[in-house]
Amino acid sequence: MTDFDVGARLRELRINKGFSQRQLAEAAAVPHGQISMVETNRSSPSVATLRKILGGLEITMSEFFEPEANQVNEIFFAPDQFKDLTSRIYSDRPETRGRMALKQVGNAREHGLQILHETYEPGADTGDDMISHPASEGGIVIAGELEVTVGDSVRILKTGDAYLFNSREPHRFRNISDRIAVVVSACTPPYL
Repeated sequence: MTDFDVGARLRELRINKGFSQRQLAEAAAVPHGQISMVETNRSSPSVATLRKILGGLEITMSEFFEPEANQVNEIFFAPDQFKDLTSRIYSDRPETRGRMALKQVGNAREHGLQILHETYEPGADTGDDMISHPASEGGIVIAGELEVTVGDSVRILKTGDAYLFNSREPHRFRNISDRIAVVVSACTPPYL
């Protein structure tokens, strides 16, 4: 994979939107200096922070990392047609590489619905920084077990168990077992 210049891409999108760094920081509810640090590649934002910044631009992570993605309106998808979001989203976290896979079905933005096939190796974790974004999400564990934290609620979900919550609540996913966990999830509006 070629190196992706997060700072240059963020700067390009901010300018296209007509925002100053301060305006984007206010829209995203992040410190002004953080936008400058990211744009100059002096700081690599966490996934949670990057999501907040992109929320201020009203774009998804997928749109940020794959601006030229094929927009064909497909109906049916084979597994090899799923869009792998993992390598781009978690490229700055070596401890996650190869331990988690997030694969999107089709064009989430076009349909206002993001469907993911998620795989968590033993020890995989979305990170200490809890995730939050303006959406609703749910999923079903189809193999293994996964610890899901939403706000102050924590539960280990086993095969067949499901979750559904307001994604504005800080949340986290961890595989604390010794087996692979697989989840099929949906989120609206799309956030990755």
